[in-house]
Amino acid sequence: MTDNRFTREDVDFVCRGLRCAAWLYRPVVPATDGRLPPLVVMAHGFGAWRNFGLPAFAERFAAAGMAVMLFDYRCFGDSEGSPKNWVSHRRHLQDWKAAVAHARSLQGVDAGRLALWGSSFSGGHVVVTAAGDPDVRAVVAQVPLADGRAAMSSTPAAKGLKMLAAGLRDAGRMLSRRPAYTLPIVGKPGELAVLNAENCSDGYLDIVPAGSDWDNSCPARVVFTAAFYRPIKSAPRVTCPTLLLAARHDELVPYESVEREARALPRGELVTLDCGHFDPYLGETFERTVAIETEFLARHLQA
Repeated sequence: MTDNRFTREDVDFVCRGLRCAAWLYRPVVPATDGRLPPLVVMAHGFGAWRNFGLPAFAERFAAAGMAVMLFDYRCFGDSEGSPKNWVSHRRHLQDWKAAVAHARSLQGVDAGRLALWGSSFSGGHVVVTAAGDPDVRAVVAQVPLADGRAAMSSTPAAKGLKMLAAGLRDAGRMLSRRPAYTLPIVGKPGELAVLNAENCSDGYLDIVPAGSDWDNSCPARVVFTAAFYRPIKSAPRVTCPTLLLAARHDELVPYESVEREARALPRGELVTLDCGHFDPYLGETFERTVAIETEFLARHLQA
């Protein structure tokens, strides 16, 4: 892929023996100071693939003079692995660690000026990853999952019991090496799905490209780990500047949990957007969001 502002190439890498698909966006115009471009590493949120709205962000960052590596987790999109859409924060964090190591090995970029960008579920991953990597220069966490316990606290008991039953069924299949038992990733209120809050179905599906062969399902085993994932616990160990963009009317992530995470970050900056969880990917809210993020990244990577 080429553009008059950037080029895009495949730079796949391996994690735990499986290939992770990755794109590298390179800015076309050299920096005026003669330096190689800084690098932003990106991946998506819960159950999503890299082409679900994220190329638009990557293109803007590349047009502003930053290289971008955008990747799919194992079992997602064009990456290897099964079962498909296996949502696991532990596995995703392994992929993030491998992605950062690979990004630092790439030619033609300045690995010493590296930032992490995540959204929703991966907005938690970037905080945890940066907490274990003091060489990360900056972090952007968009509508981030800060605390799985807080996010799950509003789950109705009836839904929780049904999800638990589905998780146990999937665990049994996993132990007997049978195909995974799955749950819908997103659904309308009242439907049994991992994400079924008001506006979630339309918001999520709006970022799925037309003609995608993405399947709206993930292994139900995710129900055993989601509530125990608490990136906020890692926040005090993040030493670099960290931008949190919180949605005031977030249907999935309690706004107050993002505020708490911002206070826990030694160099945290909180920007509140007057929108819902999925609005930053499209339209006017996207334009405002990407402008804020580009300014933050440029300030900390290009100075």
